[in-house]
Amino acid sequence: MADPSTYRPKPGEIPDSPGVYRFRDEHRRVIYVGKAKSLRQRLNNYFQDLAGLHPRTRTMVTTAASVEWTVVSTEVEALQLEYTWIQEFDPRFNVKYRDDKSYPSLAVTMNEEFPRVQVMRGPKKKGVRYFGPYGQAWAIRETVDLLLRVFPVRTCSAGVFKRSAQIGRPCLLGYIGKCSAPCVGRVTPEEHRELAEEFCDFMAGHTGSYLRRLEREMQQAAEELEYERAARLRDDIDALKRAMEKNAVVLTDATDADLIAVAEDELEAAVQIFHVRGGRVRGQRGWVTDKVEEIGTAELVEHALQQLYGAEQGDAGAGGGSGGVPKEVLVPALPEPVEPISQWLTERRGAHVSLRVPQRGDKRALMETVNRNAEHALVLHKTKRASDLTTRSRALEEIAEALDLDSAPLRIECFDISHLQGDDVVASMVVFEDGLARKSEYRRFQIKSFDGQDDVRSMHEVISRRFRRYLVEKQKTGEWPEEELGGELESGPAGEPSAPRPAHGEEQPAQGATRDEEGRPKKFAYPPQLVVVDGGRPQVAAAQAALDELGIDDVAVCGLAKRLEEVWLPGESDPVVLPRSSEGLYLLQRVRDEAHRFAIRYQRGKRGKRLRGSPLDAVPGLGETRKKALLKHFGSVKKLRAASVEEISQVPGVGRKTAETVAAALSQAAPAGPAVNTATGEIVEEE
Repeated sequence: MADPSTYRPKPGEIPDSPGVYRFRDEHRRVIYVGKAKSLRQRLNNYFQDLAGLHPRTRTMVTTAASVEWTVVSTEVEALQLEYTWIQEFDPRFNVKYRDDKSYPSLAVTMNEEFPRVQVMRGPKKKGVRYFGPYGQAWAIRETVDLLLRVFPVRTCSAGVFKRSAQIGRPCLLGYIGKCSAPCVGRVTPEEHRELAEEFCDFMAGHTGSYLRRLEREMQQAAEELEYERAARLRDDIDALKRAMEKNAVVLTDATDADLIAVAEDELEAAVQIFHVRGGRVRGQRGWVTDKVEEIGTAELVEHALQQLYGAEQGDAGAGGGSGGVPKEVLVPALPEPVEPISQWLTERRGAHVSLRVPQRGDKRALMETVNRNAEHALVLHKTKRASDLTTRSRALEEIAEALDLDSAPLRIECFDISHLQGDDVVASMVVFEDGLARKSEYRRFQIKSFDGQDDVRSMHEVISRRFRRYLVEKQKTGEWPEEELGGELESGPAGEPSAPRPAHGEEQPAQGATRDEEGRPKKFAYPPQLVVVDGGRPQVAAAQAALDELGIDDVAVCGLAKRLEEVWLPGESDPVVLPRSSEGLYLLQRVRDEAHRFAIRYQRGKRGKRLRGSPLDAVPGLGETRKKALLKHFGSVKKLRAASVEEISQVPGVGRKTAETVAAALSQAAPAGPAVNTATGEIVEEE
């Protein structure tokens, strides 16, 4: 626990102007980002008597080891910079709205020649119109099933569409009238796009005019004695009305608005959002957050607005869906001051946004409904959370007691080795923090080939590489003298220690929580309190030997053997046996199984890529040695295909005649598309 007085800025150092500040821990990781109208006044609040701070604020300032700030011109700039840094650094103590699911939306792919209606989750794509989000995917499918009778838009996947076009027969939906079957040419692309646009208009709330048109057509068909067509139109009208009943009218003035309600207690808060488009509730979502600081409803609303609209640019809501910034945002309390956030929302939308608290009428009544949903969500979350927190805390305490640790291991790293009869040897590293998986910090390793299946040597290598990188980062920050790193590291530019060679290096995810001096991702700068290895006494001994060779003595090591689920400690002749009902044993099993799953997935992916063959196999007279030389020289088949005959003939052992043969064979075997790893379903690069 750090003393805030050790890093408190000197009097007069902090400017009395708007800005954004960052607290960093001893490992230089950003743990909190905040903004202030007056940096001096705001930061001084953190350095008062610890007894007067909110418990979670006190934890934050005692975890931090330094504070820094950036001065900006206006409060709007501070708001934008704060949001950018929160997204970039993922600070541990910032308000983060958590949700246990990704809400589904109804999407219409208007960016395709034949637009498709489907359920989508995840980030939004350009050229796709979204409606929602919805609480359940089945609610979307029920609505779509009703609307397809009137708007027979394509819903099939690209593979089904292509197959139907090849055989000249539509799928079942085409036969029963719920698809216009553009795959077999029943409608032209222009006619199908017009159907998709009518579908989007109806979902956007333009229902009255369309229903009136259908009713006129029905009456006209009846007058002309076309009773079958009139009956069909009557059924279409009934289907549309049933679909409309699923989105009850709540506001009579065709309002486009988002209503945000907050329910809170001393430690947590729940946020509920209703998306109203065309006077109807088109979507609903909710979040829950821990209250790190003693903040009120207005501050929570500000954070919710940042979370909800931070990634939006322009009038994204103009498409008729519930995404983007609407014309009106109704909240339970206005942020103080309100002008910067209002200006920020207006810039996001590209037009004026009304941010206000509803006082009376239908909007006030609907806000009360949203508030009841928020209160229910908070109660439900606390019911689940209490059990989870208690169980995780007990599990960490049991592990600390069983392994004789000084404190509970808040960060646990587990390593596993995977191979197929000695080939494609890989390793995985998974991270659990506070008993929960931290997937952004998972790592994968390629292992050097040893003679035979040697899991012990592989474990020694992967532990050495992981903590050697940790020592490199410590040395870069000046926390370790260079001479203490020993002679284990290869020499990089200017004599600096460098990472292991890329051929056997680690793979980073897109985002990680460990950071460099500016807070950006690094690989292994944040050490664990406990290392768990998948295996028994030999694997544990290898891991401990690797740590001893690097001079690391503040990281505990244990192993979990699969056969009897025994916990092995370094240097002990007998294992530690935890009760089968122990929460600590259950947590160790979850960590071990996650490492095993992650390693198996990586190993299967590598094996699948290796076994799927290479275009070079079809080149006559080209042996394995020259294949490897070509791939090593160019890096991939894709780059080799783009090379000229002269460039290919420069590879040692490859003459001009062979180069011409290779170039001709690769030009004939043009790739049909991206290769897919069947083991993981991921698109992989050609190698």
